[in-house]
Amino acid sequence: MSGHSKWATTKHKKAVIDARRGKSFAKLVKNIEVAARTGGGDPVGNPTLFDAIQKAKKTSVPNDNIERARKRGAGEEAGGADYQTIVYEGYGPGGVAMLVECLTDNKNRAAGEVRTAMTRNGGNLADPGSVAYLFARKGVVTLEKGELSEDDLLMAVLEAGAEEVNDNGDTFEIISEPTDLVAVRTALQEAGIDYDSADASFQPSMSVAVDADGARKVLKLVDALEDSDDVQNVYSNVDLSDEVLAELEDD
Repeated sequence: MSGHSKWATTKHKKAVIDARRGKSFAKLVKNIEVAARTGGGDPVGNPTLFDAIQKAKKTSVPNDNIERARKRGAGEEAGGADYQTIVYEGYGPGGVAMLVECLTDNKNRAAGEVRTAMTRNGGNLADPGSVAYLFARKGVVTLEKGELSEDDLLMAVLEAGAEEVNDNGDTFEIISEPTDLVAVRTALQEAGIDYDSADASFQPSMSVAVDADGARKVLKLVDALEDSDDVQNVYSNVDLSDEVLAELEDD
């Protein structure tokens, strides 16, 4: 998982920058609306909504925006959209496998924007099933490292179903089965450990190493995909070595 951990570190730093620009606010708000529509507007009884709100708050989305999204999703306020989840499969530069997860109210628009981003940045869409087998759906909880040790975390979450803890530099990442995600984050809460996000995510089962030039091309493609409002998440099996990361830091 080392390659994924390094990729996650890069993604985490990028996510912080994006959050400061407010770029991710709309996508986080959309998650809240969909979670409320799917499982009800009460976060106590809807773990997915609870986690969506938690993530939005950690990213400094204004409380008013969060509450309006919750109400739209729950039908307490007009204006909600009928979003659907679509996952596109493809390959990026260097043969890197990619899954592009969209949440959209216009399937044709989403498909067009994903295809355009791919073709303009050295990637191509693939047939359904040709890439997905390289990824597994997992529960992922991320948190700032602070004064915590890996042993502290393991003690708190092992019996809740955690499979592994990845050290990503400034953060920890706890991996579990998606069905154990709520139990893992509940165990953290009961242990008094704060966390940033708890999501179901796609984790690669094998990785593809790229050099610094290849990494730049992959990141450019990821940026182009994430520029679409319909794209919620981009998953890749790219492996960025310490040497490649160091070179990217110098850019």
